[in-house]
Amino acid sequence: MAFSRPTLTSSQQMMGEPTQQQLMRSERHLFSTSDDNVITKQIQATHAPDGREVDVMPILHLLEDLFERANPTTTTTTVGAVIQANGSQAQMDTLEDKTHQAGFLNMLEALAYTIHKISCEISCKCSGGGDAHAVTQTLLNTLSSFSWDAKVVLTLAAFAVNYGEFWLVAQTYPTNHLAKSIAILKHLPDILEHSHDSLRPRFDALKNLIKSMMDVTRCIVQFKALPAQYITPDTSAMSIAIAHIPTAVYWTMRSVVACASQITSLIGFNHEYMSSTTESWELSTLAHKLSNIHGHLTKQLSICHQHIDEKRQVEAYKMLVRLFETIHIDNMKILKALIYPKDDLMPLFDGSNKRRVNLEVLRRKNVLLLISDHEMPHDELSILEQMYRESRQHPTRLESQYEVVWIPIADRATPWTEAKEKQFETLQMMMPWYTVYHPSLIDQAVIKYIKEVWHFSKKPILVVLDPQGRVVCPNALHMLWIWGSLAFPFTSLREEALWKEETWRLELLVDGIDPVIINWIAEGRFICIYGGEDIEWIRKFTTTARAVAQAARIPLELVYVGKSNPKERVRKNIATITFEKLGHCWQDLTSIWFFWVRLESMWYSKMQLGKTVENDSIMQEIMSMMSFDGSDQGWALFSRGTSEMAKGKGETILTSLTQFDAWKGDVEQKGFINALKDHLLQIHPPHHCNRLILPGTAGRIPEMVVCAECGRPMEKFIMYRCCTD
Repeated sequence: MAFSRPTLTSSQQMMGEPTQQQLMRSERHLFSTSDDNVITKQIQATHAPDGREVDVMPILHLLEDLFERANPTTTTTTVGAVIQANGSQAQMDTLEDKTHQAGFLNMLEALAYTIHKISCEISCKCSGGGDAHAVTQTLLNTLSSFSWDAKVVLTLAAFAVNYGEFWLVAQTYPTNHLAKSIAILKHLPDILEHSHDSLRPRFDALKNLIKSMMDVTRCIVQFKALPAQYITPDTSAMSIAIAHIPTAVYWTMRSVVACASQITSLIGFNHEYMSSTTESWELSTLAHKLSNIHGHLTKQLSICHQHIDEKRQVEAYKMLVRLFETIHIDNMKILKALIYPKDDLMPLFDGSNKRRVNLEVLRRKNVLLLISDHEMPHDELSILEQMYRESRQHPTRLESQYEVVWIPIADRATPWTEAKEKQFETLQMMMPWYTVYHPSLIDQAVIKYIKEVWHFSKKPILVVLDPQGRVVCPNALHMLWIWGSLAFPFTSLREEALWKEETWRLELLVDGIDPVIINWIAEGRFICIYGGEDIEWIRKFTTTARAVAQAARIPLELVYVGKSNPKERVRKNIATITFEKLGHCWQDLTSIWFFWVRLESMWYSKMQLGKTVENDSIMQEIMSMMSFDGSDQGWALFSRGTSEMAKGKGETILTSLTQFDAWKGDVEQKGFINALKDHLLQIHPPHHCNRLILPGTAGRIPEMVVCAECGRPMEKFIMYRCCTD
């Protein structure tokens, strides 16, 4: 394809369309994909790199700035009147930061001759009417010793010199006498005065082609910059890109020749010829070719980045594993690896002072990592906040010497929407402790470690790090629910020690929930806690229990504890019990939720310490209570003091109370609780089923659970439940 100045007859000037069609037919083969194979062999023959490395990125930044400032716009009467290249001071400073460095200036000095030589070759060949393919081959031969990315960047730099000079004159000739003189010698004023209509298609096509050239060039440079330690040339996407880069370089350099020819052809022409659309079509066709190349390379680059990211994540994950296996003098290395490794910003938000802080505030402290997603349940947050604020009231006490940090885990598979952002910010502002400033700071490898090693799924966990950054408890949330700050320093050893001091008693079940019940226990009253959702059973049971207590002459208090995950039916039951004065109940559903979550926490705490129903009596009692909640009927537990307890499911306990006359004679000798317990054993059905519901995201679910009553393995099912109302 010749880019020399064509000689057109007057009829050809008036009939541009046939000429364009002829050119399209003659050039169609040149832009075909099949021809790229031939071209690739030709340009590969010119490639003989000598091993020198050229950092082309600063040159590329310079070119981006140059093409942006020399961007031709034809929206008013003249080009010169509308082109403004006065960038802001900030833009100028940024450019200087990127280019005015000693290393870059030295490199540019070494390359100045090469750039000048290429610039002269482009100008001379285009002015002399050289064939575009031959000119491109000449440029490739001149640059044979350079790498592919350097070839294309240096060629663009050479073109940019001529292109920039052209538009510098075009921009300044109306006000600068020197530029005016040069413009007159180059016959530019006449061209520019008529540019509004006649040159618009050509300048638009030129602008689009330069953009396409820069897009492809950036892509080629980005491939060269990929880290060799994470991706090798034999990687599929990389090998495909390497095979196509020579062709991409060729067509970019070929487009440079086309653009240079367009600029050269403007000099000396009258504006009548400029109305021809042939040149615009040539540039548009090349832009389309480069656009296809860019799309293909971008796809491969994306795959390469994904490959690199996966490799980095694996490396980061292994580093995290090694870090936790190493002994440290303090916790800073661990915290930086988990939260944010750099020092360029403050990664924590102080919930008490509502300001950003550095990780240094956690140095050599016991740190409790509260890990959840951005939808942390309100009940859990409310109880945790209450416990935290109580511990801060006595900051000098030993059990107050810890800090809490919320680590929000965002699902990277789903987009982070504005709604999620607001939800996160609302939750963050509610927390009085430290929080990670934003979920995006948490690296993907850290999320993988938290899920795989610390078994986080959805339900919040509380991982405890000692002042040296060692994990001393994989989940202290259970411990915190059971004993509060008394569990400090929240280690597994402390958890085990606390259990050794515990017995199965009513205080353990209601501690920290209702001080009224604690007072009743101290007064020696008989206390019955009961649950379920069937209000008719509740009426029958409470009425019968009061009648039996009166007959047995014992002071009995009835306390309704509802069900785990309390919903509207439990709320209605509370209102009915209060209105009909059927007994004591907790008006706040959070208290009911906390009762059951503490019971569930006891289960997981014991399981975390390796206890089972077979070897732990408290575990047996906990499981019985949880199976009561899992059944469809009510249940009740009678207690007095610290050791006397009797419990049963709804119909069984109601039947036993109804048959009080059958065992009331034993009350005086055995005591009311023991007499009730013995009668419950007598009427206990010989074969029955228990149902145990464990939240699947609450922690590690055991492979086998045996029944707390018969000792046989329970059959395992999977239940998906939203609510039961």
